[in-house]
Amino acid sequence: MITASFRDQNMDAPVPVASVRSVVLPASPERGEDLQVRVSASATEEELPIIVFSHGYGSSMDGYAPLVDYWAARGFAVIQPTHLDAKRLGLAEDDPRRPGIWRQRVADIELILDNLDLVELSLPGLQGRLDRSRIAAAGHSFGGQTTSMLLGARMLGTGDGAGKDMSDRRIKAGILLASGGQGGDDLSDFAREHLPYLNSVFTHMSTPTLVVAGDNDHSPLTVRGPDWFADPYFLSPGVKALLTLYGGEHMLGGISGYKVTETTDENPARVALVQQMTSAFLRSLLYPQDTAWSTACASLREGSNPLGKIEEKC
Repeated sequence: MITASFRDQNMDAPVPVASVRSVVLPASPERGEDLQVRVSASATEEELPIIVFSHGYGSSMDGYAPLVDYWAARGFAVIQPTHLDAKRLGLAEDDPRRPGIWRQRVADIELILDNLDLVELSLPGLQGRLDRSRIAAAGHSFGGQTTSMLLGARMLGTGDGAGKDMSDRRIKAGILLASGGQGGDDLSDFAREHLPYLNSVFTHMSTPTLVVAGDNDHSPLTVRGPDWFADPYFLSPGVKALLTLYGGEHMLGGISGYKVTETTDENPARVALVQQMTSAFLRSLLYPQDTAWSTACASLREGSNPLGKIEEKC
């Protein structure tokens, strides 16, 4: 049931959630330091599907509590890496690893999926409770770009990795939150000069994906308007859905944290809609017999909803 209530959706969590942070996964020497992650999961439920969440530029494993808390309380195990661009790591602007951070972000997610045994051991009581046949990837902003690569998108810029297929077949579904559109002429001069890895194409992104975009998300990275963020839906093949949030800006109402200063469009009802629709989409994709998604879409489409609209294709 889609609700416009302003009550914090996480105050009424249906199950208790346990979380552990600063779990260390040994990384390659090229990364320069081991990968730290946070793991959040139901303290009681079994056979938990997995969401690996990639944060936006500068954030960390401690961000996005409104989403992570909601997903974990509804039966998902959520794993959040701290990528090298996290502000808390203090990577120097001239650090030689910076140009390749986009590739390292993808490698971080792969490292997590390769080490689920260690992830299970990190949280007391979690061992044997992860359903490794049901894995989803989600990401916001730069994290959305990272996630799109794992879903099949490709980067056509220059440098190591350009045009390479970095998709991971272990990932069965994806969520792209305010994730950038196609590159080429649609990129601004600034983006082409400083962020060549944004030269993305989506013709190979066939993994089922929900794209979430705000219709008031104006970005300096493109010469286009907010419609740029809908490209992953319109330009990719296969099962896709697009949730357009009316009035939504880049933080989609405040998904990056509770009362964070970076949110310019704070709207608890908008965040609640993102929580509910993302959870329903993943539930029905990972469990085909589950009707959560069709029920959520029908509820959203009833009448003239002031929060947003849904589109689908297959």
